[in-house]
Amino acid sequence: MCNPMIMFATSDKGGTGRSVTSCNLGYRLSSRGRRVAYLDFDFGSPTAGALFELGGYERGVAPVRPQGAEAEHGQGLHSYLLGTAGTPARVNVRDATDREDMRRIRGRGGQLVLFPGDQGGGEFDRKKDADVISRCVRLLREVDEQFDVSIVDLSAGRSLAMDIVLSATADKALKDRTVRWLVFHRWTRQHIYAANSLVYGPHGLLECGRQAGHGKELLKDVRFVRTVVPQVDRLRGGSAPQAAWLHQQDRILNELAGELRVGASALLGTIPVEPMLQWREQLILDVDVQREIANRETVEAFDLLAEALLDARMWGPD
Repeated sequence: MCNPMIMFATSDKGGTGRSVTSCNLGYRLSSRGRRVAYLDFDFGSPTAGALFELGGYERGVAPVRPQGAEAEHGQGLHSYLLGTAGTPARVNVRDATDREDMRRIRGRGGQLVLFPGDQGGGEFDRKKDADVISRCVRLLREVDEQFDVSIVDLSAGRSLAMDIVLSATADKALKDRTVRWLVFHRWTRQHIYAANSLVYGPHGLLECGRQAGHGKELLKDVRFVRTVVPQVDRLRGGSAPQAAWLHQQDRILNELAGELRVGASALLGTIPVEPMLQWREQLILDVDVQREIANRETVEAFDLLAEALLDARMWGPD
């Protein structure tokens, strides 16, 4: 990959596996030697620190009270965008994680740096504030210059976070940057409809993008990621009628996805059902596969997603 990349992770609904997949994607990219920044723009629930197992950052970064100050000041992305923090906090995941298996291999691979949100920061209604947009532009420029891949995990739905970054990336200072959008959805009818609506529907990504100053080129930078997808051909223990029904439903979902423009031609990756992540949302390390507590197919799916993200052939011409 010649050019750095800013990748926005979004979904219309919560519970899609957007954050845990994005964290694992960031980890797999860093394991390949890439310098990766992870920006937690899920302002209402900044819990990426919990996924990376960073003690003290599970719900974002706590405010501090500088010496001599009367009030506490936030240090996270929420405070930075509001202008109450001059620079946002950074956490080196490989060095700071509580996970012993990860610390043992911290010298391998590239950087993985979390920019946490603020504890209790919440959403805020300042999307028309030019200062917020300006600070976002400056932040995205800085991480794009310092890292190979910058993953920005947005709040679910038609959020303020989405509005802010659409306005920021329409700014002339970011016009020449490589920007990608990954829309995550589970493999169900409800989530397929929701993913379609988030991108193509009223007040969706494309409409809000046009209002922010983007042209038709925005669509070429959008791809979909299916999560928690059952591997129908490998299901065991069910009856023959149940297996036939599951195969039929899978075909119906594929047809629906094609009709709603979230089908194979717009698909970047598929993440299978992973029991480990059903019980505990975390990074899956190679040692977890070696110990047979995580499935090799899931790690392979993360690796394939990382390859596809960096492969220019998977995206429209620049």
